[in-house]
Amino acid sequence: MAGHLELENLTRRFGELTALDHLSFSVPAGQVVGFLGPNGAGKTTTMRAIFGLTDLDAGTVRWNGAPVSQAERRRFGYMPEERGLYPGMLVADQLAYLGRLHGMSASAAAGAAGSWLDRLGIADRAGDKVESLSHGNQQRVQLAAALLHGPELLVLDEPLAGLDPPGIDTIGGVLVEEARAGCCVLFSSHQLDQVEDLCESVVIIDHGRLTTEGRVDDLATSGARRLVVRVEGVRDAAWARGVPGITVSEVDGGEVRLVLEESVDVDTVLRAAMAAGRVTTFVLERRRLSEVFREALR
Repeated sequence: MAGHLELENLTRRFGELTALDHLSFSVPAGQVVGFLGPNGAGKTTTMRAIFGLTDLDAGTVRWNGAPVSQAERRRFGYMPEERGLYPGMLVADQLAYLGRLHGMSASAAAGAAGSWLDRLGIADRAGDKVESLSHGNQQRVQLAAALLHGPELLVLDEPLAGLDPPGIDTIGGVLVEEARAGCCVLFSSHQLDQVEDLCESVVIIDHGRLTTEGRVDDLATSGARRLVVRVEGVRDAAWARGVPGITVSEVDGGEVRLVLEESVDVDTVLRAAMAAGRVTTFVLERRRLSEVFREALR
């Protein structure tokens, strides 16, 4: 199982609104790729376009170099942000039915449903109605529905939304395993810490246009030096704002993240911090994905 997804110059307008503006990027096999952007950036429209669920004014979706047809889409898996399940159906029956729609035999669909419910930790809810499940368990069933036919491409719209830490660990682990098995995995999320942990690469869009793409490690180590400083008992970055050549990037509790221009001497920053109080953290760090994201939207 291996494939390569390419989006080429996708353009979609809704009246005066341009949802996608000549958007192009690719998703290689064997990687988990994070698809990021603010609300209204065009992420869901892009995902729907991959599956032919929204018409394009221009552009092409390609799989292994050829335009995607309905036959290829049967080998894809899609987890929409809004529920795509029948609330009154029993969980196992629901999954077996969806497997049949993907061309699986009844026995293969039932077997795959049982395997995925077990893998996702909800085998004991197989006989329950979907509507009786918690939000997190409905997320698990929705993911099982996207996976049970062994897709070559997996596209997930906010799969981590509303999950507790064990749920994030379970679903994140599945995405990484699928990618290692050769699947193309593209998922959107506003939870940038989880994206940073799970993804090898990210694509960031805004107003339907590509702003940044690349490997997470490359993006994290590029650009100016980053310095993380914590001054005991100081909850803001007032001490840092008067130091020439530095920019306050984030203030998280008492921890301040600074961007240093090339000319800045780190010892100068340390003296300014020590003048404000007892310094308990002072370390050069890589860029966080949240910083990359904010810079991409400027």
